[in-house]
Amino acid sequence: MTAPIKNSNPVIVDVALGDRAYDIVIGRDALGSLGERVKKLRPNARVAIVTDKTVAQHWLTKTEAALTQAGIESACIIVGEGEASKSYAVLQDVCEGLIAAKIERNDLVIALGGGVVGDLAGFAASIVRRGVDFVQVPTSLLAQVDSSVGGKTGINSPHGKNLIGAFHQPVLVIADTSVLDTLSPRQFRAGYAEVAKYGVLGDEAFFAWLEANHAEIFSGGAAREHAIATSCRAKAAIVARDERETGERALLNLGHTFGHALEAATGFSDRLFHGEGVSVGMVLAAEFSAHLKMIAPSEAERVQRHLAAVGLPTRLQDIAGFQQEGLGDADALMTLMAQDKKVKRGRLTFILLEKIGKAVIANDVDAPTVRNFIAEKLAHKPGR
Repeated sequence: MTAPIKNSNPVIVDVALGDRAYDIVIGRDALGSLGERVKKLRPNARVAIVTDKTVAQHWLTKTEAALTQAGIESACIIVGEGEASKSYAVLQDVCEGLIAAKIERNDLVIALGGGVVGDLAGFAASIVRRGVDFVQVPTSLLAQVDSSVGGKTGINSPHGKNLIGAFHQPVLVIADTSVLDTLSPRQFRAGYAEVAKYGVLGDEAFFAWLEANHAEIFSGGAAREHAIATSCRAKAAIVARDERETGERALLNLGHTFGHALEAATGFSDRLFHGEGVSVGMVLAAEFSAHLKMIAPSEAERVQRHLAAVGLPTRLQDIAGFQQEGLGDADALMTLMAQDKKVKRGRLTFILLEKIGKAVIANDVDAPTVRNFIAEKLAHKPGR
């Protein structure tokens, strides 16, 4: 299978949620249409942009210009970079900034940034004046294919990732693929883990296409936009069927039970980006599925091989400072996994595989079995 012919028109993916449906607009230079799309959605609305320092340097001027051309004035709130901004203190700053900018319930918040900004700004929008609509303008690959779609917003707790938050759907998502040109290779790779996730959990043909075309996705062009659109369609379909994660939507957490624990163990720092944690977590989930004889070991090896081929970490030992902060301690990791949002009455829930392209929700997984599996992986030595 080859990459599709490049289309100069943006791709529109509909998130079908009835009267709360919205479009994901995907394409190179789609940011230029932001002002007109906002004007059509909310005539005469005030707008506040929430972004981080690095994104502001690259894309704030263009975003403000797109709004100005449509006759829309905007205020701006700039936060620090990274997971540290998903905190109570920064949430308070953003909320107070929105109130100071006189953002009211008929106005709009624009989240201009990666997953951190989207989660933070979306959560602030959900609680300021008991709910203000917002627009996602994701500037990382991870945000474009995952966190900007579906309405999950929130901040972190010292106990774990995304434990404080709300479901608050955006009214529009603008995924401008040209903004990805400013990402570092490591940031792009981290986002690619979420792209691969859609193939692993529900579309073996897409996973096979990624195996054949990942180099072109990294270099840009039609393959990149096709991968983003396919990922967004996959997530939009699941969200439309299960908006509040009462069932099927939990499948989107493939790799996240392990991955979130690893992020917490590394202090939500740049030692381990979210997508990197998901990559290691997906491999662990695949290998745990093989451990339980749900899939053949060769299937788990195929997942590991592809993620390693694009330069993502796939083993616990690949994480910087592996022996620090509980990463080498199976019991400490189990404690962190016990804080996962999918835990019910203390019972662990994992997303596991019956094959590549078919993930399943495994409730009430035996904790000692998980602990022994982690201990075995921690004992793995490179080259073995």
